Amino acid sequence: MIALGWVAWRRATALRRDDGAAAVTIDKQAENFAQRTFDAANPPADMPAMNPGEEAVTDSNFVSGVNVSGRTHPGDGTHETVTITQIHVTLQLELTIWVPSDVTQHVLGHEQGHREISEYYYRDADKVARRIATGYIGREEVVSGADLAAASGEWLQQMGKEISDEYNRELNPDPAQQRYDLITNYSRNGVVAADAVKQVLNDLAGATSAPAGSSNN
Repeated sequence: MIALGWVAWRRATALRRDDGAAAVTIDKQAENFAQRTFDAANPPADMPAMNPGEEAVTDSNFVSGVNVSGRTHPGDGTHETVTITQIHVTLQLELTIWVPSDVTQHVLGHEQGHREISEYYYRDADKVARRIATGYIGREEVVSGADLAAASGEWLQQMGKEISDEYNRELNPDPAQQRYDLITNYSRNGVVAADAVKQVLNDLAGATSAPAGSSNN
């Protein structure tokens, strides 16, 4: 999984202070899916590398864009306090299945299994992003420097990056994808892809409900 994020900022001086939930907006976009074929003897340059013995690859990118807005409180001319008041998060799953021109239905089914696991994680991505972003509402920082607007913007941008990084850490399908490949031996052992996906997702559900303490090809 390649996790990408972009951040932006907007400086404001008279924004209304809302509660955390109302101050966070999430734009969860539809999955952007593509299936591409390639010549195994001459794969394209933009195709992800495959491990020895692999015939196809699924590339899942969980993209998060975070725009953080803040209210500033003047200080002594070289210092000011910045308070985060609004956060807008844009989410998307970009997913491409790369298969050889002579792909078999078995191999294609295996890659579809990887897609299904990524989609499972993306299903609740907006809830994950909202919970993370809400924790940043009201956070304050005293910034300093000759250019306070630039200092405030830099801090807001850093907060946006932190939100995006935290989202990527939490929404990490790599262990599930690796488990799926182990169960299917990378599609080579005859295990039906749908059965393997079901087992992986059932394991995830069990781990989620367990008491405390108790990723793609």
